[in-house]
Amino acid sequence: MMDVLNIMNKIDLQSEVNELHADICSALADPRRILMLYVLAEKNLNVSDLAAEIGISQPAASRHLKIMREQGLVQPFRNGASVEYRLSDHRLIEALDLLRSVLRDRLRNRANLAEVIE
Repeated sequence: MMDVLNIMNKIDLQSEVNELHADICSALADPRRILMLYVLAEKNLNVSDLAAEIGISQPAASRHLKIMREQGLVQPFRNGASVEYRLSDHRLIEALDLLRSVLRDRLRNRANLAEVIE
């Protein structure tokens, strides 16, 4: 009976990890949110300044920040009268950079394939 419980616990844990993984990937599914993470990796900003930095409206920036906050990608903090945001874990940028490296390799392979076809 104990083995069955251990197996069930492992399955439940794996399912929860997969769900969290999917949630984070979903939060990263918008290019504006990815850009916001890169900006916040460089400096903490309030919603208005972040919106201006990436060229979107303040309400749109607020919606994106809400999604990223819910997934733990960014953290709000008070700075005087303003609420600013910061990246919650700089390993996110390392992960994004790794993905970009994979994408660059794929683009190079496609370019090489296009040259071979011509």
